[in-house]
Amino acid sequence: MLRSVLKEKPHLRKCLTRCRHCHILFFTHPRNAGRSDLRCPFGCRQAHRKKNSTKRSVEYYRSKAGKTKKRYLNARRNGRMPESDPNKKSTDSPETEVDQTTVSHIQMVTSLIQGRFVSLREVMGLINKILRQHSIDKRKKDYYAGAYHHKSPP
Repeated sequence: MLRSVLKEKPHLRKCLTRCRHCHILFFTHPRNAGRSDLRCPFGCRQAHRKKNSTKRSVEYYRSKAGKTKKRYLNARRNGRMPESDPNKKSTDSPETEVDQTTVSHIQMVTSLIQGRFVSLREVMGLINKILRQHSIDKRKKDYYAGAYHHKSPP
């Protein structure tokens, strides 16, 4: 698919870049064209941020100020029961859950390919249409009657 897009839209070749971590090819925004330090929006970017966050946190809590703060937080937490969050959303939503960074990447790539601005509403409509599950079997399910639909068995 990537080749066919580049064949039809050769000006997008400058937006094609390789992930620094997993080395897959992906489209980036034209303002980032030519950069070689980018990570893909399919998980590498978030993994890198999380890794650096953990590294900073470990460095901080090994310092004197961090040890003091951690001692204070542990003493404050000691003996308390975790409170349940009454505002917690249920995960039983009929909408399809899609990562927001993936949606924004799809929006950007679709806008580049079509040569016009594609709204978030259009992208979500496309994603919901693609991810909607349909039953393969159109017949009414009758689990006890078996595969035949006659009154008496053969």
